[in-house]
Amino acid sequence: MSSARPELRAREPSARELRERLRLPGVRAPKPLLDPEIERRLTPRQCELLDALEELVVSGGLADLTMAEIAARMNCSLRTLYGIAQSKEELFLAVVDRRLHRIGRRAIASLDPSLAPMDALRAYMKAVSEAVEPERSAFSREFADLPGGQRMLHGHERYVTAIVQSLLDRAVGEGQIAPCDTASVAHLLAGLGREFARPEVADAAHASPKATVEAIAEIILRGLVACSADAVPRRSRTAARRARS
Repeated sequence: MSSARPELRAREPSARELRERLRLPGVRAPKPLLDPEIERRLTPRQCELLDALEELVVSGGLADLTMAEIAARMNCSLRTLYGIAQSKEELFLAVVDRRLHRIGRRAIASLDPSLAPMDALRAYMKAVSEAVEPERSAFSREFADLPGGQRMLHGHERYVTAIVQSLLDRAVGEGQIAPCDTASVAHLLAGLGREFARPEVADAAHASPKATVEAIAEIILRGLVACSADAVPRRSRTAARRARS
């Protein structure tokens, strides 16, 4: 691996800035496992290693390696790795958590605040489904027995659930969909990625996990809109009968 200094990335807006832009009060992103202050103090070489480790994690190539073998693979010293995390497990979690936070920020940043709630929800579901495909093997296999792994993933899923419910509540408030149990619908939508990333489910599906999640989410969202449209004539007929009586 080249030791050349990597180009500086443009600053991404914080989770708080993005929430305020889209008016999502009370929705809080999970706390990063790698403290932001610690990440800011990492050397350019350590930041480069985190990016490279991310590729190793999503390819499923980290689970069976020791810290010494990871250092050899990354062409760095053990001291450099231990400057990021104190164990392979902590390193694994920090790398995946960092990636999920970035996907989450980009999913929110991709939304136009002027979008109608259901359009915003469609865009958000499409963006967060990016987390399913590359992490499929890492999430389903290497994370299964890793202490803290499932807890970390559930934290990110709860965050997605909260955003989806906020958008659904807004859709109800604006009359885009009929009143419904938005908490349950949000839980269902947010859990699609986890469900279709499971090897036995993904292997049985005809499309990729990402494509499957997007297709099923669209079916659910269209159903909500259709139920709302069907409710309008019923309300009109009921009002007409009352007026005649």
